[in-house]
Amino acid sequence: MSYTATAKVCRPQSRARRLFNATLGIAVAILALGGLEARAAAQSLTETERRNKVAVEAGFEAWAAGTGSPYDLLADDARWTIEGYSLASKTYPSREAFLREVIRPFNARMKAPLKPAMRNVYVDGDTVIVFFDARGVARDGEPYANTYAWFLDMRDGRIVRASAFFDSIVFNAFWTRVTPVD
Repeated sequence: MSYTATAKVCRPQSRARRLFNATLGIAVAILALGGLEARAAAQSLTETERRNKVAVEAGFEAWAAGTGSPYDLLADDARWTIEGYSLASKTYPSREAFLREVIRPFNARMKAPLKPAMRNVYVDGDTVIVFFDARGVARDGEPYANTYAWFLDMRDGRIVRASAFFDSIVFNAFWTRVTPVD
């Protein structure tokens, strides 16, 4: 017979109570093991996922070092969409259109290059999601700082489609305040 102690009085537990506690314990153990399995499965990437993640991380590391950028991974026919309501929000139908209309004018507004700091990188199949902050100094001496989330669809190690999210208020203020250098 099982007993529970309450204050200094011992009372026998009912069979139903013991069965309930045992069942609850087993359920908690199963949920915990399931959570561990899900976490382990999430950590084991396919070879394609690993390659895509490594390529994107290398592009960001090159960007931070000033030796390249993730834009080097863009396929010629990549479609880049800036989501939301910024002055640059739309879908750019090619690598060149995106670089010409957004990246080059952005860089021409900067005194010191934009430097990314990755917060996290997520991979699911052919999609790599990068959550990062970027900071730099504009030509007018004011800092530019924004937080980004990029959803990058990869094919054969190249970015073929992207959706970018960022604070459009910060971007618009910078875009209108600073005139690009030709």
